[in-house]
Amino acid sequence: MTHDRYVLRYAAGSDVGRRRRINEDSLYASARLLAVADGIGGQPHGEVASATAVDVLRELDVDLRRVDLTTIDLTATLAGVVKSIGERLTEVAAQEPTTEGMGTTLTTLLFDGVTFAAAHVGDSRGYLLRDGGLRRLTRDHTLVQALVEDGRVAAEDAASHPRRSLLMRALQTTGSSDPDIWTFKAKPGDRYLLCSDGLSGPVTEQTLRDTLESGTDPAELVPELIRLANEGGGPDNITCVIADVTA
Repeated sequence: MTHDRYVLRYAAGSDVGRRRRINEDSLYASARLLAVADGIGGQPHGEVASATAVDVLRELDVDLRRVDLTTIDLTATLAGVVKSIGERLTEVAAQEPTTEGMGTTLTTLLFDGVTFAAAHVGDSRGYLLRDGGLRRLTRDHTLVQALVEDGRVAAEDAASHPRRSLLMRALQTTGSSDPDIWTFKAKPGDRYLLCSDGLSGPVTEQTLRDTLESGTDPAELVPELIRLANEGGGPDNITCVIADVTA
């Protein structure tokens, strides 16, 4: 017997890492909506920017509880919420001038039980573990990624490039970049990982795959991934959301 609608079993966690004083990452996880937001370091109040993004997502999630998600346009919904986040950041900066210039990445998944819609801007990442293979769902909006795609930097050198964290696109008070938005079908057995670069930086994709493949519950895997990132030096805040699609 086939199920028409699937459910998510999920867990999430965040850690300041070993070299930062404050955690500028924020996350959100529910049965419908998953997100990681990484406040841009080196700019004022990254933690306010990422928390603002999550506040807007939380409001959306409350609204979505009242509707049948299969009846709404998932991509339009995500495009609208990303636009709302940009507007909210501008409002916050108007009320609190010290936050002017703050910004955040955002990687988020909206699930209707059959289909995922994704919105992504910045260098947080989304991965899919399916049938033993790990696939990156997102493209980093960084200068180094653009250089890799232009053939000016080798892919294997990107992770250690001195300007690897320089973002080309983000959600900011000074005007937000358009996100990448797309949809794809869920499959029972899928395992999704959303994470900030504090995880994907120090932990190789092979290690991510091996850890996610180890078959344990998401609630056990989240602290294990955080441990691996800290073991790798913990150079940045570490945030991850893991969700399994179950029939």
